[in-house]
Amino acid sequence: MSYYFCIVNTRDQPTFELEFGTSKQGGEGVSRFSQEARELNPFLMHASLDYVDDMQWYSNQMYLKRIDHFAHSHISAFLTPTSTRFLLLHLPHPPNTAPIPPPQTSTSYSPYGPYTNSFPGTTFNPASSLASSTTTSTSTRGGLGNLGVGGGGSGGGGGGGIPNNPTSPQTEEAVRLFFAEVFECWVKSVMSPFGGPMEGIESGVFRSRVVAAGRKYL
Repeated sequence: MSYYFCIVNTRDQPTFELEFGTSKQGGEGVSRFSQEARELNPFLMHASLDYVDDMQWYSNQMYLKRIDHFAHSHISAFLTPTSTRFLLLHLPHPPNTAPIPPPQTSTSYSPYGPYTNSFPGTTFNPASSLASSTTTSTSTRGGLGNLGVGGGGSGGGGGGGIPNNPTSPQTEEAVRLFFAEVFECWVKSVMSPFGGPMEGIESGVFRSRVVAAGRKYL
């Protein structure tokens, strides 16, 4: 599975972007997006923002689960109390596909195919997305559990369905834990007097912690 993670502020501007691959079941943590997919991913993320804005009125959870899909790409979302959006695009790939390096020059691409979204169809129903967390820890992560983003053990990112099945319950739980850990890091970053939620995040420490969270859970 290849992942494209993006943080979008309330002005619909990306403040952080990261590409990585699965580290489960022998994965190397390297994304395997084709050149066409890399060019299309930001557009898919931007198109999904309308669904996030609509669904925030149907759910009292910060983790909105899987909200949209395009061809084989699936997008999961997380909404902070300040309406900053965390978006994670999952793209399954054949297990033996060699990693493709980022393109050096931009070229034209052909579309994947006809667009089909999963909202408000049977794949995702806002009314059924109201899930409460069972985490009762008194730690910071446990406090977030009351908002539906509570953390779990280090094994929460495990499960055989994670590398190639973005719709499995194991993957949804792993994504939830990933979002929760990144949220904690993001809060600390935006509280810095040298930055804010509307500005781009260029901290190498923040990037390394997001990479570590992806390696841990995804």
